[in-house]
Parts: sequence; C-alpha cells; structure tokens
Amino acid sequence: MDHAEIAASYFMGGFNCAQSVLAAFASDLDIDDELALKLSSNFGGGARCGQLCGAVSGAMMVLGLKYGFCRSDDSEQIIRAYDTSVEFQKRFRECNKSVICEELLGYNVSVPEQKAEAKSKGLFRQICPKMVSDAVEILEQLL
Repeated sequence: MDHAEIAASYFMGGFNCAQSVLAAFASDLDIDDELALKLSSNFGGGARCGQLCGAVSGAMMVLGLKYGFCRSDDSEQIIRAYDTSVEFQKRFRECNKSVICEELLGYNVSVPEQKAEAKSKGLFRQICPKMVSDAVEILEQLL
C-alpha cells in the first residue's frame, strides 16, 4: 500500500486525521505505528478545539521527524525545518483555502452542539478524507 492508501485505511478505521497522516509515514521515519498513533492522538479536530487542522498537524510531525533539528546552533537545519513547514502550509492553503479546522469544516468541534451538527451532516466523512489525502500528497512532494 502507498501512503495515501495507508492514511485512508487508518482514517476509515476510526483514527483521526493527524493519526492517519503520521501513521502513514511511520515506517519511513523509523517509528512504530503505535507510537505514531499515540503521539498524534490529541491533534485531530484542530487539537480538539478547531484550530490547526489535524491533517496539517500530522504532516508537521512527519516533517519534524524528517527535517527537524535537535541542536539549537544548527542554523542550516533550523532553516530547512522551518522552510519545509511554511512550504507545506502554503501548498495546503492553495488546495483548501485554510489550515484551520473550524474554517475547513465550518464548525467548531470544541463546541458540543457544533460538533454534533457537523457529524450529523457527515462532514467528517465528506471533508476530512480530502484533508488527509491532500496532506499526504503534499508530504510526498516535499520528502
């Protein structure tokens, strides 16, 4: 299976958008699936409050594991890490007009009534798979 198929499988299996994106790249990043799923579990739904889209958060984790820095004096790696993050978000916005969950869904998932309405309208199954797919596609271009 390719990354898109893996991510779709996780998402359709009940995992959130952040989990689906990070777990799709876990083996490429030398982390196991369980760690990827746990690490990203609280980032779906815009970190549960409608902010940065979970698919984008999962992608940021992938980029951090691939291009991140662990020395504060490594200016070349810091620039690369930040530049790839900015480029990812630019491309995601070009596809979807926003990186904010609430703007993408049209509902704030931290408000129980709004979350219930979005769910009843099937928005998590209509909109979120595209966000996951777009995130994976952009990641594949950048990695």
